[in-house]
Amino acid sequence: MQLRLLLIAFALFALPLGAFPLEAPEGQPLLTVTGQIEQTNEGDAAVFDRAMLEAMDPVTYETGTVWTEGVQRFTGVPLARLMQEVGAADVSIYATAINDYAVEIPAGDWSRGAPIVAFLTNDAPMSRREKGPLWIIYPFDSKPEFQTETILSRSIWQLDRIVVGR
Repeated sequence: MQLRLLLIAFALFALPLGAFPLEAPEGQPLLTVTGQIEQTNEGDAAVFDRAMLEAMDPVTYETGTVWTEGVQRFTGVPLARLMQEVGAADVSIYATAINDYAVEIPAGDWSRGAPIVAFLTNDAPMSRREKGPLWIIYPFDSKPEFQTETILSRSIWQLDRIVVGR
């Protein structure tokens, strides 16, 4: 009996992140991910509330942006971690804002782990007026490659939808 339990425990720990079914959001949904994904929790979509995003090992960047004054502190889930959680194919994603502004983010960007889906600025939730509730942020001050027009255009605020692939 103990050997069976040990084997079951080993098998569970050997599963990759995202191998467990996604729980349904309990709070207000903030982000819906669809497309080429393996993990869903509402039909063919993976829907996330703030608590679900906060539970995914958030990271913090301290960086300036062209839209804010001075260095800001952004906290969020790495986009690569989010894509891993939904079992996303290694393809471009299409991020869309509340106002339907949309951008393509190639797999090379998100698989390297650079951008985060920020849900806090300076340790506080972002309102829509403050470009929230979600904002894709790169560590702009860390490398010149993150200060290009292309990367700036991918830093979509008021994010509410992601389609993986097309």
